[in-house]
Amino acid sequence: MPPARLALLALAGLVLAACQPRAPEGPPPGTVRFSIMSTENIQAAQGAWTPFLADMEKATGLKIEPFYGTNYTALIEAMRFRQTDVGWFTNQSGLEAVRRSGGEIFARTTKPEGPDGYQALIVVKKGSGLTLERILACDQTLNFAMGDAKSTSGTLAPMTWLFGPRNIRPETCFKTVRSANHEANLFAVSMGQLDAATNNSQSIARLADQKTEAAQKAVADIEVIWRSPTLPEDPMVWRKDLDPALKSKIRDFILAYGVGDSDEARRQREILRAIQTGPFKPADDSHLLPVREMEATAALIAARNRKDAEAEAKAKADLDQIRTEQNALVARKDG
Repeated sequence: MPPARLALLALAGLVLAACQPRAPEGPPPGTVRFSIMSTENIQAAQGAWTPFLADMEKATGLKIEPFYGTNYTALIEAMRFRQTDVGWFTNQSGLEAVRRSGGEIFARTTKPEGPDGYQALIVVKKGSGLTLERILACDQTLNFAMGDAKSTSGTLAPMTWLFGPRNIRPETCFKTVRSANHEANLFAVSMGQLDAATNNSQSIARLADQKTEAAQKAVADIEVIWRSPTLPEDPMVWRKDLDPALKSKIRDFILAYGVGDSDEARRQREILRAIQTGPFKPADDSHLLPVREMEATAALIAARNRKDAEAEAKAKADLDQIRTEQNALVARKDG
């Protein structure tokens, strides 16, 4: 081949290489990137999380970088591309992180007071007169909001326990349907911009704890018209392929933080309270069995509603498998 031809081919190869998208960069050595999804505003999340992350940095000797996502899909993808190492997920987004992003559950949150668990809600403006029966009438006159598509309480729970069993599709039930974070939806309902929206008991507690006039007024101006069965606490997820030495440092810090009766433990529990959790507890991927059951139940209901025999059979098989795993888990605990 003539030298000029070879030169042109080499130049073309360089141009093509330059045009290829670069792989996302992960954290540098000695750095752990901690992902956080705020269902409220980022500024409030930063204020609440900074003391915890500072303690984590000091205790582990690692540089801890926060990664604040604007939606759960962003956090799932960040872990998939190794841009993040560990983070707090919801149950449904945690399930996606395990399935698609090489994630693994190692701990879970707890309630600061009272029994563990929380509820998905539907809220309306106080005094509006809106009832659940009116919401379910589906007369296409109401403006409604769901949570993030990967939100357990904002989307999966109401679809599984409220809309799905009634063969209701929100997009055809309401005049408009939008998707936003819990705080934005609650403020919109309190100001009369939305008729109703999904939310959850933890998010409302977080907003009430902000103690600002706007937050207090927003919480006071809404009322709950539907409450789901209790949902499990949120999982903490890390990359399964993370360096075992890093895993050990992270696990030791997370599971010891806020535990005990010392002044330091009490100080740490106050920091945890600001991010709406008590001391973390160990967990593994079996933590996701309830949300997998919800997901399969929603799929079964949807398949029956549209008379899809193949999809119904698959959903039934999935439910059988999940219940087999649940029974095995109970047997191990009892044994």
